[in-house]
Amino acid sequence: MELFKHQKDFKMDVLKEVGNIGAGNAATALSQLLNKPIDMAVPKVQLLGFEEIAEKVGGTEELVYAVFLRVEGEAPGNLFFILTPDAARSLLERVAGISEVSGDELSELEMSALNEIGNILAGSYLSSLADFTSLSMYPTVPALAMDMAGAILSYGLLQFGQMGDDALLIDTTFLEGKDEIEGQFFLIPDPESFPKIFKSLGVPFDDV
Repeated sequence: MELFKHQKDFKMDVLKEVGNIGAGNAATALSQLLNKPIDMAVPKVQLLGFEEIAEKVGGTEELVYAVFLRVEGEAPGNLFFILTPDAARSLLERVAGISEVSGDELSELEMSALNEIGNILAGSYLSSLADFTSLSMYPTVPALAMDMAGAILSYGLLQFGQMGDDALLIDTTFLEGKDEIEGQFFLIPDPESFPKIFKSLGVPFDDV
C-alpha cells in the first residue's frame, strides 16, 4: 500500500512539474509574441475521467470557446483549451491588448489571437511532457470553435474516434494586476497512450 501511494504521488509530482514548466514556457512565448510581460499562476494539475471534463467547465450545455487540436507522435491524443466567453474576452482585452471586445461573437482578428494563444499553450505543455517522458509528441494545426461544452467534446470524438477514458487537466490562470483569467487545458490521450506515458516514468499505469 505504501509503495502504491509512493508511485501515485511520484506520477502526480511529475505531472505538476510538467504543468509548471509548460506554464513558464508559455508565459515566455506569449511575452515575446505580445511584447509585454505575461504572468501565469502555478497551475493545478489533476487526472480525471473523460465524463468529468464537461462538468469541470460548467456542464455539457455551458457555452465555451475551445481551441482543439490533435496530438500526434508516439503518444497520440486530443487536446482542448477551454474558456468561458467572459474569460475569452478578458484574455483578449487584458493579455492580448485587444480593446473593446464585446458581444457573443468574436471578430476574425479576435478569433485568430485566441487561437494563437491556445496554440502556444498547447505547444508549451506538450514540449514539457515530451521532455519528461522522452516520447515524441507534437500538435497539429489548431481549430477554434464556440459551442456547448458537450458539443465540443463530441466533435473531437467524431473527428478522431474513441477517446481515452482519462484526461490530464491543467488549470491555466493568467494574472493581470489583481485579476485572474482562468482557462482549462485538457489532454486526452488515446486509450493506448496513457500507459505509454506512465511507463516512460517507470511506473505501471494501473497504479495511478
